[in-house]
Amino acid sequence: MLDEATRTAILKLHEQGHGSRMIARTLGAARTTVRRVLSSGQAQVPPLSRAERADPWREVILELHARYEGHLGRVHDGLVERGAQLSYPTLTAFCRKHGIGSVPPLPAGRYEFAAGSEMQHDTSPHQARISGTMTRVQTASVVLCYSRMIFFQMYPRFTRFECKAFLAQAIHYFQGCARCCMVDNSNVVVAAGTGSEMIPAPEMVAFAERYGFIWRAHEKGDANRSARVEAPFHRIEQGFLTGEDFTDWADLNRRARQTCEIWNAKFSNKLHASRRELFAAEQPHLLPLPLHVPEVYQLSTRIVDAEGYVNVNRIRYSVPYQLIGRTLEIRETLDRVDMYAGARRIATHVRTYGEADTRITDPTHRPPRGQGFTRRPQSAPEEAQILQIEPALISYVQGLKQYVSNRRAPLRRLLTMLQEYPREAFLKALVTAEQYRLFDLDRLERIVLRQIADDYFPIGVRR
Repeated sequence: MLDEATRTAILKLHEQGHGSRMIARTLGAARTTVRRVLSSGQAQVPPLSRAERADPWREVILELHARYEGHLGRVHDGLVERGAQLSYPTLTAFCRKHGIGSVPPLPAGRYEFAAGSEMQHDTSPHQARISGTMTRVQTASVVLCYSRMIFFQMYPRFTRFECKAFLAQAIHYFQGCARCCMVDNSNVVVAAGTGSEMIPAPEMVAFAERYGFIWRAHEKGDANRSARVEAPFHRIEQGFLTGEDFTDWADLNRRARQTCEIWNAKFSNKLHASRRELFAAEQPHLLPLPLHVPEVYQLSTRIVDAEGYVNVNRIRYSVPYQLIGRTLEIRETLDRVDMYAGARRIATHVRTYGEADTRITDPTHRPPRGQGFTRRPQSAPEEAQILQIEPALISYVQGLKQYVSNRRAPLRRLLTMLQEYPREAFLKALVTAEQYRLFDLDRLERIVLRQIADDYFPIGVRR
């Protein structure tokens, strides 16, 4: 079939007085075709009117398409069962042509970003081999939209704490930040709403104010708005993680940072320059770093258990054994865990990612070998005072200590009774109590009072 340009040439040559033979010889077309164009008098290509093989089955195709929810393989099987002689490519071409289950793609838009106007942040789950084991990691990435400078790191989880700590690292890597940070509608940053009505969480607003940028979220379903940061995730998975074995999380993120340096310095045919070269033009437009930025940490409180450890994210870190039972303040950063008793830092550990209940022990936090834990002195000072006043009480004191499990309060009360009551009446009562193994001091005191009543208040003078 002749195209529209050739048909236009045929009509033009005919208007100039050339015959069909000359036109056919000049354009290399058949005389019958030239005559057909001249008889139609139209340069437009006529539509094909031939029947399609799937036309008789159109209603059946629509019915099966609705029943099987657009699964064309099941639709083709249903047509074959009904006796249709259609191949699967014929069915798919017919559906595409008539818009059955498919919509023509809309043209993609293009976003232009001024230097320093926007950076985009997002995360994506990946698989990385760490110490020989395939581990699920959360890849966090930030891209400056003008220069395409990229910075990414991996974490076992990604909460608001990891988000703030990662963005602090990225901003220091860029030595500045853009005026706007575009994110998706996840609850890591968003407290309520979506798109232009998004309300960020208060702690994320406070973090952004520290550096001077604002949060924005793309409209729901408009993932192309954050394409600057979405596109590199496939490259990270295939060009960085695939086929690599990392020693630990620190090695993974160290090599990720090295990869960022390589990618940012590499020439891009699409950008006609390297990212570093474009970043040199963008950096003067970035918001400068504040004079002082406090380190991002996650605050919590823990009670030191009976073994001298605190549990942080199911990892047990040792503290000085003298603090058993105390409540400590825990400040958790990306690379270490600090323990505070009041304003004083009493222990620091490298943050560990491992199996649950893994113990991280500092030998200086344990008591010297062979000494164990010294709970309390072997003899209370009250015991020494009692025996100094009345050495004859040693047997009763030993029995009292066994009865009250070495608690000091009963010894203190016995000392008070010895000092306050008449000595003779107290000793007589004590002989009776020791005879019957009475170590209840309330009963001992009643015996003492009875002795005092008999001695100081005879029966004949009582009223």
